[in-house]
Amino acid sequence: MKAVLQRVTRASVTVDGEVVGAIERPGILALVGVTHDDGPAQVQALAGKIAGLRILREERSVLDAHAPVLVVSQFTLYGDARKGRRPTWAAAAPGAVAEPLIDGLVVALRELGVEVATGSFGADMAVELVGDGPVTLLLEV
Repeated sequence: MKAVLQRVTRASVTVDGEVVGAIERPGILALVGVTHDDGPAQVQALAGKIAGLRILREERSVLDAHAPVLVVSQFTLYGDARKGRRPTWAAAAPGAVAEPLIDGLVVALRELGVEVATGSFGADMAVELVGDGPVTLLLEV
């Protein structure tokens, strides 16, 4: 699994003109991609990293600050544009594999005590954010 974590002061996801997920205070926007061989171990590792990384202000973690996380599925993180002008998405897991793992990540974060909002898997989403810092990290587990 890959994730782009962005420290934000607020973030939201809109689908068909309706906000489906939002965090209205400082926290983390997590854009998450899944590849073919990901499974429960990667879900747990990524949840632990998202919850525990000390990337919020004053070197606090999501757990330390009781900060929210907005999780948005992002299969394009596994795009490969090394050849030609058209990326290939071959490394991205199909929806039937990826969606349960994204759902599992949300559950794992909530089990750690994190407040989680989500996008809508597979939808055409408009993601808005106000970056804080800016602080952006790329994780791969």
